[in-house]
Amino acid sequence: MTRSGGRILVDQLVRHGADLAFGVPGESYIDVLDALRDSPVRFVTCRHEAGAANMAEAYGKLTNRPGLVFVTRGPGATQAAVGLHTAFQDGTPLVLFVGQIPRAHVEREAFQELDYRRVFGSLSKWVAQIDQVERIPELVSRAFRVATSGRPGPVVLALPEDVLAESADVADASPYVPAEAAPAAADLDALVALVAMAERPLAIVGGQPWTAEAGHSIARWCEAAALPVAAAWRCQDYVANDSPAYAGHLGLGMDTALRDRLSDADLVLLVGARLGDIETNGYSTIVPPGGGRMLVHVHPDPNELGRVYEPTLGIVASAPRFAAALADLEPPTGRGRAGELERAHSAYRATLQGRELPGAVELTGVMAVLRGSLGPDAIVTSGAGNFTVWAHRFYCFRRYRTQLAPQSGAMGYGLPAAIAAKLVHPDRAVVCIAGDGDFLMSLPELATACQHDTAVVVLVVDNGMYGTIRMHQERRFPGRVSGTDLVNPDFVSLARSFGAYGERVERTADMSAAFERALASGTPAVLHLPVDPDALTPRQTLSEIRRGQDRSA
Repeated sequence: MTRSGGRILVDQLVRHGADLAFGVPGESYIDVLDALRDSPVRFVTCRHEAGAANMAEAYGKLTNRPGLVFVTRGPGATQAAVGLHTAFQDGTPLVLFVGQIPRAHVEREAFQELDYRRVFGSLSKWVAQIDQVERIPELVSRAFRVATSGRPGPVVLALPEDVLAESADVADASPYVPAEAAPAAADLDALVALVAMAERPLAIVGGQPWTAEAGHSIARWCEAAALPVAAAWRCQDYVANDSPAYAGHLGLGMDTALRDRLSDADLVLLVGARLGDIETNGYSTIVPPGGGRMLVHVHPDPNELGRVYEPTLGIVASAPRFAAALADLEPPTGRGRAGELERAHSAYRATLQGRELPGAVELTGVMAVLRGSLGPDAIVTSGAGNFTVWAHRFYCFRRYRTQLAPQSGAMGYGLPAAIAAKLVHPDRAVVCIAGDGDFLMSLPELATACQHDTAVVVLVVDNGMYGTIRMHQERRFPGRVSGTDLVNPDFVSLARSFGAYGERVERTADMSAAFERALASGTPAVLHLPVDPDALTPRQTLSEIRRGQDRSA
């Protein structure tokens, strides 16, 4: 059957199981837009390419299938780069389709011309341009496989507009199947022997791919082996936080007891994740190459093993395949580690209690309201800023993929991610926690939330500043404020102007009732939480930072 390039491409998306795509329309891929109109793939029209890319990235996290985003050439593509970078650092499957100039105009610096191989080469697993209409099925299929195999990540396909308009009689590709490695029997035997020898072991979980089943299997095995489990940066939902093996989060503002546990560990079992600068406090808790301890590193990409830290045992395997093998593997009893799980989990539980901070609205109390109000399937999203430390420290995650937060540390992620989450799981509560600066970076997508009837609840934590930068500023240049003050709009009126529910919360005691009203509104909702600027971190106030008190916190 003869079809246009746009129709062939959309048919491949359907063939590979796609149900949602995000984007901002552009004339460079208008043939695709026309084909999407008659397809089962729902196209979510966004207000900014960064928001569209962040939604696609969140979709990839939630489903383990490639998030799809369509943007036009030049400015549209470059504005999507932030979501591409997040997908790369977070290991999220994503395919960015970029409308491209006609082939005959290449190398003339035509209107909005870019060479996407050069622009996105360091942000993607693979970048290609489809220059023949007959090759659309082949290259789209490869894009899906590359995005999901090994360590997942983003792929970019440029689509010249004349290729999309051409017609061809070409067969569809077969549905993609990701390639995943499994551990060898000898590796598993060596793992058991090493864990049995350890006196102070620590497991760390994170990375992609991952599944709920993987988290359950690894938690059960570690519980039986008396092996405490910590979560890598922004991976708190990989193992249920109420597991007796859960030891806490190796993130920003981490508990000193957990930091010391990592530093003192004689064996680290690292499953799926990378030991980055955040988990290791700037590579200081474990100094590369990491001698003096046993390191068992399980990772889907062989190039990651030994990249920074030398493994005692390197296992090339995806976390789900490794977890499945653990389920059939007798764990060492860990008799010499009696009480370790209880001590580690008790230390984590103690972190849920925060110090008293100034202000009528206090974020530790706000997080307590969320813990008490939301069920285990609720999804919590956030972007970047000091406010996220409260979200990471004071919320308990009990199910996999109930947290969406960018390991890339990108601001503006929370609202788009919440919209994607509500589209994927319309029956679940979705809450975005955003700072004032963070929220305003993705504000246009509040219109997207209203247009597509996604009843997300956004908590805008407003301290009138870029808080993280102010924190560093006050530590290095006390009292010399420069560039970090913000003058903000009336967030309640702003929300209502979009057609969303808006309410200002004046006291912590008012939060519970306000949150229930927001959930019951049936529309996107914004709760404005004005907080005292002095309450800059859970451990240190701005005044204490300025005076140089307790700098280690």
